[in-house]
Amino acid sequence: MIIDVREAYRRALDDFGALVHRIPPEQWHNPTPCVDWDVRALVNHVVSENLWAPELLGGRTAAEVGDTFEGDLLGDDPLKAFDTSATAAVQAAYEEGALTRLVRLSFGDVPGGEYVTELFADALIHTWDLARAIGADERLDPELVEACAAWFAGAEAGYRQAGVIGEQQPTPSDTDAQTRLLASWGRRG
Repeated sequence: MIIDVREAYRRALDDFGALVHRIPPEQWHNPTPCVDWDVRALVNHVVSENLWAPELLGGRTAAEVGDTFEGDLLGDDPLKAFDTSATAAVQAAYEEGALTRLVRLSFGDVPGGEYVTELFADALIHTWDLARAIGADERLDPELVEACAAWFAGAEAGYRQAGVIGEQQPTPSDTDAQTRLLASWGRRG
């Protein structure tokens, strides 16, 4: 990855958050490219991921955290819920030792750096999902697209096997990097 994964993660969350702050009240129930998720459910998912980060990077196991972050985490103030969770997640990623510490996920143990990379990729792809859902500019930061694509080239098979991404979408050979990345995640750009 060309840029520090923590910086990539922060920037992806900043871009996602900028869109969250632009969601008008009437669009919170718009459908998204994520099957079964409307805008509110998508934002809730990212908030949940953000809340998990400090716990897991701090040494707790997925089993210890349990179902703490299930259900509606947005409450009456989705903007505050997102902002607070994003700040905590980024701070946790920058804690000393966070990238080298073993993170105990439900499917196995991974280095903290890998976990933060997964969080970065999730935030980046969901930024596009949110932009599409609310009719905002769908262009992602090209540097983040490049960083994500470089990492995902080695991770895609595992993600596809686990069933956590959609089916690879066909793309013409002259397709831009963002469209290729989104297609690899099962998105139709």
